[in-house]
Amino acid sequence: MAIKNAFYAQSGGVTAVINASAAGVIETARKNTDKIGTIFAGRNGIIGALTEDLIDTSEDTAEAIRALRHTPSGAFGSCRYKLKGIEQNRREYERLIAVFKAHDIGYFFYNGGGDSADTCLKISQISDTLGYPIQAIHVPKTVDNDLPITDCCPGFGSVAKYIAVSTREASFDVASMSKTSTKVFILEVMGRHAGWIAAAGGLASSKDCEIPIIILFPEISFDKAKFLAKVDSYVKEYGYCSVVVSEGVKGEDGNFLSDQGLRDAFGHAQLGGVAPVVANIIKDGLGLKYHWGVADYLQRAARHIASKTDVEQAYAMGKAAVEFAIAGHNSVMPTIERQSNTPYSWKVGMAQLANVANVEKMMPENFISEDGFGITEACREYLAPLIEGEDYPPYKDGLPDYVRLKNVAVRKKLDDFKV
Repeated sequence: MAIKNAFYAQSGGVTAVINASAAGVIETARKNTDKIGTIFAGRNGIIGALTEDLIDTSEDTAEAIRALRHTPSGAFGSCRYKLKGIEQNRREYERLIAVFKAHDIGYFFYNGGGDSADTCLKISQISDTLGYPIQAIHVPKTVDNDLPITDCCPGFGSVAKYIAVSTREASFDVASMSKTSTKVFILEVMGRHAGWIAAAGGLASSKDCEIPIIILFPEISFDKAKFLAKVDSYVKEYGYCSVVVSEGVKGEDGNFLSDQGLRDAFGHAQLGGVAPVVANIIKDGLGLKYHWGVADYLQRAARHIASKTDVEQAYAMGKAAVEFAIAGHNSVMPTIERQSNTPYSWKVGMAQLANVANVEKMMPENFISEDGFGITEACREYLAPLIEGEDYPPYKDGLPDYVRLKNVAVRKKLDDFKV
């Protein structure tokens, strides 16, 4: 088999561990030089492929690539850009083939979530549609934990750990001030349609550390009267309570509570700002003093408190992607298969991209408590192993010592292309 070069890119919202997957891809490819030549990275995701803005990862040392494992966010830049079908935009696919040919690229590794899986699936079909041999492997990543088939998604475990820790710490703060000041703290977390991240806030309360926590899931329609009654009962019993609200919570009319009419690059509602909406409901309905916060980028960039399980799984997915490609697979995604909860064990599996793209995995009904405001024991058993273990980055002068790669550009061989 002729040696071909590889293209790797990061897509969508980045995470605390997406670079660990990048390290897995690059280090594994470097160990297989009889199959894979140069590993190019796309600057800013698939945009880098379309505009021929490629990065030569061989310009970075083994030590620098290894340091990606403990560095958050996207080392090569990410993007929100969804390829249309080949029938709608043949021009882009012909451009990709031109770039792949010019740089002798035969492997395509795309590291992202559901929309990225769709892009990767379309790239994998180039071989049949346009006659160019390319093996496209999707490397799973999403803090939302909503990819199907895989037990969990790299990036989620670390966000879950951050939210669980933040909810516990903020609750301790509110409890100490509740006698004469704040009664309710509201924490807004990510999660458009699936409440996995919000559910992680429930881990903050345990048998040996009971905390009154209310969770607002996207899967459960928001009932104002029922919610206010829950807040009121908790404050009367404990003196305070914490609310973890997903950005994707919808009212009984089916509209997002935080939908301001804005749209992102994929046409999705641009969410954010549900915490102050909930806070005002509490103020108007109960007259309680409150504080609210938005975890926003902090929750997905917090590598300093990443889950060790998550880091290991993220790296393993990158490594497996290369191994799958070398074995001749195309249009697949490595998955995490849970083998047991106690002790926690898992192995690498494989899913067909046709079964992954554009499919969202929601919270199972048996993971949400009967009243709709908490998590069940089954959910706790699922979540708990994913936040286990610490994998602290090295520190320098009191701050995490993260790496910044050289990201040396590859000389262009084609004419400019506008996206």
